[in-house]
Order: sequence, then structure tokens, then C-alpha cells
Amino acid sequence: MIPTRRTLLAALAAVGTLASLTACGGGSGSSDSSSGKAGGTYTFWDPYPQFDASSAWGKLVTGCGTKAGVKLKRTAYDTTDLGNKALLAAQQGNAPDVMLVDNPVVSTLVEAGILNKTSDLGLDTKAIQKNIIGAGTIDNASYGVPIGANTLALYYNKKVLSAAGVDAASIKDWNSLTAALKKVKAAGKKGITFSAINTEEGSFQFLPWFWGAGGDLTKLNSARGVAALSLWKQWVDAGYAPKDVLQNTQTTSWQEFATGDYAFGENGTWQLGNAAKAGFDYGIINIPGQNGGSAPVPTGGEFVTVPVQKDTGRYDVSKKIVTCLTSDANLLPTDTTLQYVAPTAAVQAEQVKQNPKLKPWVDAVAAARGRTSGGLGTKYPTISQPMWTAVQAALSGSKSPQDALDTAQSSAQKG
Repeated sequence: MIPTRRTLLAALAAVGTLASLTACGGGSGSSDSSSGKAGGTYTFWDPYPQFDASSAWGKLVTGCGTKAGVKLKRTAYDTTDLGNKALLAAQQGNAPDVMLVDNPVVSTLVEAGILNKTSDLGLDTKAIQKNIIGAGTIDNASYGVPIGANTLALYYNKKVLSAAGVDAASIKDWNSLTAALKKVKAAGKKGITFSAINTEEGSFQFLPWFWGAGGDLTKLNSARGVAALSLWKQWVDAGYAPKDVLQNTQTTSWQEFATGDYAFGENGTWQLGNAAKAGFDYGIINIPGQNGGSAPVPTGGEFVTVPVQKDTGRYDVSKKIVTCLTSDANLLPTDTTLQYVAPTAAVQAEQVKQNPKLKPWVDAVAAARGRTSGGLGTKYPTISQPMWTAVQAALSGSKSPQDALDTAQSSAQKG
């Protein structure tokens, strides 16, 4: 299907609301897509400007092109910029041959009609964990192959908990976590830090608590959603969490935890490298659900996709490139570099064998949900923005959790 200008403009607006969660920086480059014959040039876009051509990732991309018999010209953009440029390139008829995109953007690109189904390309996705590929599945069809996933859990400072007389294993639900925060504060330390900023990062961090209460994104103001927001407000009001969570990104939240003064920090797989450099012993537990068990957490990560081309003869080579990038042999070093959990059980097992500290993250990813899953698709941005706005209103004290989420629900319905 060739997207109309109107569809593309609507999709552009949706992509513009989705913020990068893991990538940083920016880039630029050409969307040249010359001859698809052997020895020709194929184009590849990714959201990893932090990795240059000499990096392990840069060399893998070049190598996969060589293996497919072509020169693979790589261009790196930051996540949001890449989505916007992809839509514009499709409108102009010069989309890249292969593109790695943030998983919430997949549904937007599909609605614009610019991605191929994996089944039409003959790509095998049977080994991929269902909830991971679910973030790129629309109407039971997948539109890309996930390169890996990241998600959220609670890092904890062993020394701070020990001094407060708290055993991390005792934290099973919201009540036991709140009781632990109370003890930590009484012992003269700080409780928990997280990101409640008014961007997608704020929604990303709120979702485990929202889903952990049984919340439904189509009913933001249900009693369950209100319970989750009330929990965060309780923590801020009691001084268990700092007021600056309203401005914290996931990076600044991590920096707070890294001071060694906090018992807990909600953050992601991507902080493992920094955790090893923090200078104190840490542990990781899954975010608890309201009444016990592990709360569902949102999946982050990217999908390797193949945009629609006028010359369909190019797809055979594109398939080879995608297969190379997502093979088990290449996923292991790639996901280690990106600090991602692999999308297949076989590679996950190898990751844990190499680094046992990944085990809690593998468990967390197994319980994770795609933000656009469950049929939400491009509706997700119109829900996420009112949700993070409600979090801001409640934590700042300008509205009660119920009133804030009532407003959010009304706004989401209009969207």
C-alpha cells in the first residue's frame, strides 16, 4: 500500500510525540538507494549515533552488507528524528532499504503503509519471545524483527538497606516496599528515585505501577489507575521520593541513585555498565505488583524493518541483511554491546551464562508488555501524553490523583 500524504502527515504527528528512551545524540545522512544488484549500494538507518563505523555495531552492519553481496550505507539518527525522516522519505519515494526503529514507532509506520510484513518477506520469527515481537505486531501480523529488548526493574543499594534493617527478599508488594522506604528514611537515608518527567520517559516509568495495579490504558481514571498514581504521590508527600522526580529523566534519576544515598532506583537494563562503576554493592529486584508478584513492565528496544520499495526486487537482499543482523550468532555480541536482553530464549541463556547479573532482567523482560500492544497501536501516544500530564499534576499537588486522571481520560478520548 502506498501511503497518502494525509496519512503520512498524521503519522508524523504521532511519531513526534514518542521520545527516545535509550538512544542519544543525532546524525545525518543520505537516503540514497541505488541499484539492488550484487555489488550495488543498500541503505540502512539506525538510532545509534553513539556507535561509529569503527565500533562493533558499525562493523557488524558493514559485514552484513558484505555477506549479502552489497555495500551497506549506514546513517544514524536519534530515535525521534529517525521516525520523522522515515515518513518523509517514504513520502518522497526514497525510504531506506532496511531500518532499525524504536518499537512504539512500528505501528505508526505501519499505519502510514510503509513497512512490509515479515511473513511477506519470508522472515522467520518463530523463535522470538511472543511478548517482545508483540510490540511490532498489528492485526496478528509482525512488521519487523526485534534486535533485543530492555525494560525496568528496581536497583537497590545493599549497604543502605542493611543499615535500615531491610531484607530485599522481603519486598513482595507495594505495602512491603513502602514499609521498607519508611525504615530507610528513619535510618537517615533516602528512599526511592524514579523519573516522572513530562515526556514519554515519565509514562514509561509509571507503567509498571499502573499495570501492577491492574490498570487499563483505555481507562486511565479507573480505581486501579488512581491507586498507582496515589502510591507515587504518597511517596513524594512522605519524603520517600524526592520532589525532583518531576524533572528527572531516567539519566538524572540514575545519577541520584549513583550517589549512594538512595535505597532504590527505578531504572533500566542500560544502566548495568554504570552500576558496575557506582562504587557500592547493588542488587536488582523486579518491580512488585500492588498485591504481589512481578508487575508487567514496558518493553523498550528496536525492530529491524524493511520499508516498502517501488523496486520489489530489492527485498531479497534486504531479507539477507535482516537475517544477518538478527541471527543468534550476531545477537549475542550485539545485545551485550547494547545492554539488551535478547529476543530468543537460546541467546538469553547464553547471555546469563556470560553474565549471571542479567537473570533478573531476563525474568523482567519475560513479564514485559509492548506499549502499543493489545490493539492500541497509534492510539498509544494520545494516551501516554495525558497520562504523563496527570502524573505531573498529581505529584505537584495541583490536582488530586482522581481529578488528574479524570482529565487525562477525557483528553485521551478526544485524541
